[in-house]
Amino acid sequence: MLRRSLAALALCCISAPSLAQLHEPVVGVADPEALFTDKDPVLHKNKQAALRIMRELLQCNHWDDAGNWLTERYIQHNPNAASGIKPVQQFFGSRPRTATCDKLTTPVVAVFAQGDLVAVVMGRTLPHPTDPSKTYTTSWFDMWRFVDGKADEHWDAAELFVPPPAPKK
Repeated sequence: MLRRSLAALALCCISAPSLAQLHEPVVGVADPEALFTDKDPVLHKNKQAALRIMRELLQCNHWDDAGNWLTERYIQHNPNAASGIKPVQQFFGSRPRTATCDKLTTPVVAVFAQGDLVAVVMGRTLPHPTDPSKTYTTSWFDMWRFVDGKADEHWDAAELFVPPPAPKK
C-alpha cells in the first residue's frame, strides 16, 4: 500500500505543472490611489502619507524630500537598512530619480489602516528560481506606524541580501 502511495505521489509530482503555474497571479487594482482614502480624518492623513511614501519615495526616488514623510528617528525593521532618516536616504538614494511623479503605478492590492498603522499589500513579479526565462507573482507588504502624519517605524518582508560571490583570481 505504501509503495502504491509513493508511486502515485511521484507520478503526481512528475506530471504536475511547475509551482509558478499553480497559483493565480497577484494583480493590483485599477486605481491604487483610491485605496489611500478614509472617512476617519486621522486614518486618511496617515493613508495619504503612506501614498506619498509609496509614490514619491519608493517609486520616484525623491529621497531628498523624505523629511516630509518620515521622522528623523525612522525605525527600520528591514534587515538591510539602518534606522534613521539619513541612513534610509543613503540606502535608497542612489537609485535614479524620476523627474515627474504624479501617479502611483505600483500594483497595489489592498491598503489597511487601524490606529497609527497603515499596511499596503502589493503584487510583486520575480524571476522564476529554476527557469530564468519565466517569472511568477507573489505578494509583498510595507507597513508603517505614523506619528503626527509622518512614518516613524517601518516593517516589510525583506530578507538579508546575499552578497555576490567574490570574483575568482
